[in-house]
Amino acid sequence: MLHKNLIAGEWVAGDASANINPSNTNESVGEYARASADDTRAAIAAAKTAFPAWSRSPILERHAVLKKTGDEIVARKEELGRLLAQEEGKTLPEAIGEVTRAGQIFDFFAGEVLRLSGEILPSVRPGIGVEITREPVGVVGVITPWNFPIAIPAWKIAPALAYGNTVVLKPADLVPGCAWALVDIIHRAGAPAGVINLVMGRGSVVGQTMLDSPDVNALTFTGSVGTGKRVALSSIEHNRKFQLEMGGKNPFVVLDDADLSVTVEAAANSSFFSTGQRCTASSRLIVTEGIHDRFVAALTERMKGLVIDDALKGGTHIGPVVDESQLKQDVEYIDIGRREGAKLAFGGEQLERSTPGFYLQPALFTEATNQMRIAREEIFGPVAAVIRVKDYEEALAVANDTNFGLSSGIATTSLKYATHFKRNSEAGMVMVNLPTAGVDFHVPFGGRKGSSYGPREQGRYAAEFYTSVKTAYTLA
Repeated sequence: MLHKNLIAGEWVAGDASANINPSNTNESVGEYARASADDTRAAIAAAKTAFPAWSRSPILERHAVLKKTGDEIVARKEELGRLLAQEEGKTLPEAIGEVTRAGQIFDFFAGEVLRLSGEILPSVRPGIGVEITREPVGVVGVITPWNFPIAIPAWKIAPALAYGNTVVLKPADLVPGCAWALVDIIHRAGAPAGVINLVMGRGSVVGQTMLDSPDVNALTFTGSVGTGKRVALSSIEHNRKFQLEMGGKNPFVVLDDADLSVTVEAAANSSFFSTGQRCTASSRLIVTEGIHDRFVAALTERMKGLVIDDALKGGTHIGPVVDESQLKQDVEYIDIGRREGAKLAFGGEQLERSTPGFYLQPALFTEATNQMRIAREEIFGPVAAVIRVKDYEEALAVANDTNFGLSSGIATTSLKYATHFKRNSEAGMVMVNLPTAGVDFHVPFGGRKGSSYGPREQGRYAAEFYTSVKTAYTLA
């Protein structure tokens, strides 16, 4: 079966592309159509045509579409979780958790549809009333990455539709399956023709056509820094709203007074789970001298117990790297770390399993410095570097010495240091005695510096991007 693109309410065929399982490269998860530039332009036109009616649709209609979508996602979480694990390589429990989160996101924004509000204020001029309202921005282009193939499309599409926008979705070419399933659910939940459009395919074709279109009124993107800059430049040219999430080099600070068992579990989760393929993952473990050796020994012991295998196998802690290109990048950075003088304390070996796949043992470097490439550049794999520091003050300075600013964490039992770190960490999200990866769906998500640009995603803060403020004056 060929999974087709959805354009103007119709399923449209295109050149077929196989969706390969990274746990077993002999297995194809399915055949998915690749859209052409003309298909993409047709999808944008369909969204533009559908916008006037959808933007003025009754709130109960929009509520019903989002509620039905969320309910079906949750009802099918086992099935969709299996699909996600097969196409992306997350372990099955992680994949089911991600699917559940996608359903919760749609449920949250179904509620937000019924909570749309504005303000009525008196004017400084007698006899005049002032109304402040929010209106949808228009056609929203959505470009999503491969590492969260259903949650990230969900947290962009759900608010876009809730606030009355129409959507053109371009998922990562590597993982079209979950995006196709999500759009199919929204379509069958009653979204009118053209309200949600799916154009799968290459970024150089589909993504570029979206960037070039003057009819895309807002563009939300999660992915690499390089592509994010292209999104920004094209958006400035067309005077469109744009929102960027572009990754991180997240620090996890460990102080002498930390609870070692809690700290090691948080560090292992932050650095290596989901194969390290999370923009919120910790790849810099900044550890003070008094606990350094004990922490490294305990974390190494924890890493020895991690099971790396097929994402669908019971008992697997870490699945494969997503594809050959990403595996090659991870291995190259491990070689770079060695050449820079860091000590490979554990792991970093390519593994063989019962099926051919992209298996990599998580790698832990010690004796790293914050000037090394492995501490400056985003690797996006299960590779972490321990940086030894003298005290809290040095730890904070090293943590903030980065071009990124998405997430950060600290392990400490000191209220003083926890409070100071929360205030002074130059990151959009701060965790205390928790993994740096793992966030709630109803609160803001986003970072600073090179990690993010534009309004926050998720929760009520999503309205900042997906709506435009209008001020109206009326003479009484």
